[in-house]
Amino acid sequence: MAYPKLTKKPGALETAAAVAKGELSPLEAVDAAIARIEHLDTHINAVVVCDFERARTTARAMAGGKPAADQPLFGVPMTIKESFDIEGLPTCWGHTAYADNIASADSAVVRKLKAAGVIFLGKTNVPPDLADWQSNNPVYGRTNNPHDHERSPGGSSGGSAAAVASGMVPCEFGTDIGGSVRVPAHFCGVWGHKSSWGLISKEGHDHPLVAGIGAHDGALSIAGPLARNAADLAALVTITSERPLHTERKPVKKMRLLALTGHPTCPTDEGVRVPLEEAFAALEAEGAQVDRTSDLLPDLARQQADYMRMLNVAMARGAPGPNGKRASATDWFDLLDEQYRNEAAWARLFETYDYVLAPPAPVLAVPHSEGRIFDGEIEVDGQPVRGAAGLCWAGLATFPNLPATVLPVGGTGDLPCGVQVMGPRWSDLSTIATAEAIGQVLHS
Repeated sequence: MAYPKLTKKPGALETAAAVAKGELSPLEAVDAAIARIEHLDTHINAVVVCDFERARTTARAMAGGKPAADQPLFGVPMTIKESFDIEGLPTCWGHTAYADNIASADSAVVRKLKAAGVIFLGKTNVPPDLADWQSNNPVYGRTNNPHDHERSPGGSSGGSAAAVASGMVPCEFGTDIGGSVRVPAHFCGVWGHKSSWGLISKEGHDHPLVAGIGAHDGALSIAGPLARNAADLAALVTITSERPLHTERKPVKKMRLLALTGHPTCPTDEGVRVPLEEAFAALEAEGAQVDRTSDLLPDLARQQADYMRMLNVAMARGAPGPNGKRASATDWFDLLDEQYRNEAAWARLFETYDYVLAPPAPVLAVPHSEGRIFDGEIEVDGQPVRGAAGLCWAGLATFPNLPATVLPVGGTGDLPCGVQVMGPRWSDLSTIATAEAIGQVLHS
């Protein structure tokens, strides 16, 4: 199984272990990461807000110290998606009008990661309003995919994935409502986790229009980590989780899996299908039961239609949609009822299947485009397809509020390909552990 070339730089827990053993000081870890950013980012443009001097000051203050029991990432340098507030740094969501919007406090995720010993070096690029599978905006410019600079690293956490994939930093944190963690992980060949809705607080992750007023983040959207291995994902989820989580580990040979590559609302490109089919065959050879269809599966066309309606209302915060109509309270409660029924249907499916495997997107990393991907077209097997139709695989886990872990499974040419591992709600650490077990089969 072919894999595009990936960085061999150490991950987050590996870096923390080196610091704890005295093999590396926090300042040395920070300086090494800054050197990588300064060397690589000229061509990638992932880290668009730099906070190097404060990072060095923090690292110097840690010198000679030992990590406490609740500091598993002591001395680990990382960056975070631009839309998360870090006190003293700008949060503009890609808008020139808000380029001077300086956060007065850290977001909840940043506070928890700092308490765990993380040292923040800065923030990574996004599209305006976090609403595209590209990371390009008039404030910071365009981020390139580390594997092919003529292609997108994904969005809206594209800067996050590019920074991790290139080796600039060992880990990152993004957000996901339309695949914004999973698609960049898939496009860049790294690991990413879409958390169960409500698991990780998004306090301090506010659009500048509503910053400081205690706005509710709304339906569907989640915060989730990106990294280069499963252990780092699990650590980042555990550190930031609002509730205790259980990890279920089962050998691949004892798993019953439902594997999907086709969706009724959008075709899947051969560049995605072939690596996934090879991965599914490898899991079957390992002894797993891999079904390709099930009567338990919800009506995916209906689910996608409901997801797109809810997504558009949530993103617009009730403003008139593309059709000029404003959703009523009745419309919203009807959508909530549909969402509840859909979540219940998936819960019944997971009484039979351990996990569901599916593409994170119907295509590999897309070429750069001047307009939004969702307003134009993507190419699937040489044929044009509406860009917005590509959201079908994002909605699969988003609408029913389920966790999904993306791991790289192979690639086509220089472009990586991932698969998302979906499980029941709150099984976040279990989907990560299962992705790790699948990765051990595929990558051995």
